[in-house]
Amino acid sequence: MIVKIVILFLAFMAVLAMIGRYRFPGQDKLTSMKCKGCGRYRIGKGPCSCGKG
Repeated sequence: MIVKIVILFLAFMAVLAMIGRYRFPGQDKLTSMKCKGCGRYRIGKGPCSCGKG
């Protein structure tokens, strides 16, 4: 009985992970906040500290 519950829980978590991968809210905003030069996330509106982006 416990094995069945664990298997159902893991299957449910796998389905949630697949849905979350495709429907992650704010993904476009996160990718646009990266520096084009070094790839780090920029905080605020100022330039990156690497000086390239």
